[in-house]
Amino acid sequence: MRGLLVDYGGVLTTNVFDSFREFCVAEGLEGDAIMRVLREDPRAIRLVRALETGELTEDGFGDRFGDLLGIDDRAGLVDRMFAGMRPDEEMLAALRRARASGVRTGLISNSMGVDRYDRSAFPDLFDGVVISGEVGMHKPQAEIFLLGAERAGVDPGDCVFVDDLRQNCEGAEAVGMTAVLHRGAEHTVPELERLLGVELR
Repeated sequence: MRGLLVDYGGVLTTNVFDSFREFCVAEGLEGDAIMRVLREDPRAIRLVRALETGELTEDGFGDRFGDLLGIDDRAGLVDRMFAGMRPDEEMLAALRRARASGVRTGLISNSMGVDRYDRSAFPDLFDGVVISGEVGMHKPQAEIFLLGAERAGVDPGDCVFVDDLRQNCEGAEAVGMTAVLHRGAEHTVPELERLLGVELR
């Protein structure tokens, strides 16, 4: 494998769903309220996809998603939902070591708003970046994985892709990538060392 492509939220950061849970509790909702709405109400997924592809603004999403959650205060809703996320330093260090060893690296991220990234770190981390809201595509569509490989300068079949959602891993595998379902750096980093043949710790 010559390329390492990664998701952002939940891979290079702490768990997205833990942040959602913290938000729900702070709002006086059941801890699983966001996940329950996403599972049970088709409108919720449509809103997420529209935000991810840039068809809907964060304010527009917040107003409509807040309605589904029964939240009166919709101001900065997306920021509040993601406020609990922190950088995963172990994964970031592994990514930097992979790149320093000659592995081509890239980001493929479904964006809940295009400003939710520390872009100052991008030049040191990635050879190529694909953010869904900037390209009008989203995972697990095949085209976004192919674009990610192209921007990183590596063939899809030579790429390892890491994501915390199974459907996105399946999308990457459908275009010939080797996918790793992320369940914590303690599992992912050793698997990447095996696949890439480099020391990442």
